[in-house]
Amino acid sequence: MSKNKLETGTGRVRLILIALILLLGAYWVGARYGPRQSREVEARRLGVSANPGPSQPGLSLKNGPERPEALTEDESINVRIYRQASPAVANVLTKATEYDFFMDPVPVEGAGSGFLIDPRGYILTNYHVVAGAQTIEVILGDKSRYPAKFVGADQRNDVALVKIDPKGKHLASLTLGDSAGLQVGQKVLAIGNPFGFQSTLTTGVVSALGRTVQTSQSTFIDDAIQTDASINRGNSGGPLINTHGDVIGINSAIYTPSGTAAGIGFAIPINTAKLIANDLITEGRVRRAYLGVSTLELTAWLAEALDLPVQEGLLVEQSTKGGPAAAAGIHGGDRTVQSGMRRLTIGGDVIVGIDGQKVANQFDMNVLLNRKRPGDSVTVTVYRGAKKVDVPVKLGERDGN
Repeated sequence: MSKNKLETGTGRVRLILIALILLLGAYWVGARYGPRQSREVEARRLGVSANPGPSQPGLSLKNGPERPEALTEDESINVRIYRQASPAVANVLTKATEYDFFMDPVPVEGAGSGFLIDPRGYILTNYHVVAGAQTIEVILGDKSRYPAKFVGADQRNDVALVKIDPKGKHLASLTLGDSAGLQVGQKVLAIGNPFGFQSTLTTGVVSALGRTVQTSQSTFIDDAIQTDASINRGNSGGPLINTHGDVIGINSAIYTPSGTAAGIGFAIPINTAKLIANDLITEGRVRRAYLGVSTLELTAWLAEALDLPVQEGLLVEQSTKGGPAAAAGIHGGDRTVQSGMRRLTIGGDVIVGIDGQKVANQFDMNVLLNRKRPGDSVTVTVYRGAKKVDVPVKLGERDGN
């Protein structure tokens, strides 16, 4: 083979080798950088970082967020109120003894909520939370436990006051607001211990105002605050709070036709509770307005039998001697008749209104008098025979509840 042919063959081999090296290099570069560039293009399209470093905020498509987003304004309010109020919200535990059919003692435990209103250890709660309790124990938000003593209660309004001894410890207490200025739609927060889960926060709005909710034959919540903040068993007695951190109600009852939460809860207005707490702390009793009459609720057949001009109202059977009604000239009955198994005293005035508000039954009168204080003057509207009369009365004070 000639020298020229050998050099030509060697050059061709060299060119092939160079081409192979270039191809391998291009393949390696594509494998190393192509996917990364594709990820970065896709990441830019999504507006996130494809390769967030440990100090770089951004979304890792594999591991999720590396730090939480900033709280919204609404979330910040929830967090602030909870941190501020929860230390003063109490878990109220009670023990009592009941007796079974065979008169054997049966221990009964109960639980509810309450809240500190004074650094001296005064705690507001519902009466039904502590009613009949032989011992009361309170657990505060920091898990500290205290025995509590029953100070007093207003059974009609379902408000009770208990007290713990702080033993020199500074206790956080809640500020009591003004429930008179509430508006429907206003945000509220409830803190309590539903089903024993201590320091639980729920939120909602004021759904309605001015409700009168009858909770038993003789008890009711007057001017109740209706809310959709979730209230369950164990929330009773806990605070309903506005966004300023002020207590505007005591969570007390839920409407539950099915036995489950229906988004309708009721709270006692704090203005009512403040009067009761002040009476109990300063006077040792609740000061309740007193009219001084024994009455019989009219029915259609009774009104017809007695030939009365109205079919709704309260027939005054007795006007208590020396009482406010008697002093004002409201007349009780003057003769007795037999009606079935009961003797009725008839001939007295029929009360049909107080301060222009209709009185159709005993419940109506209880609600209207509940809004008054001893010493207040009211106008009682009565029928005396066929004549309608307005009688001014200065209310007295009832002994006990």
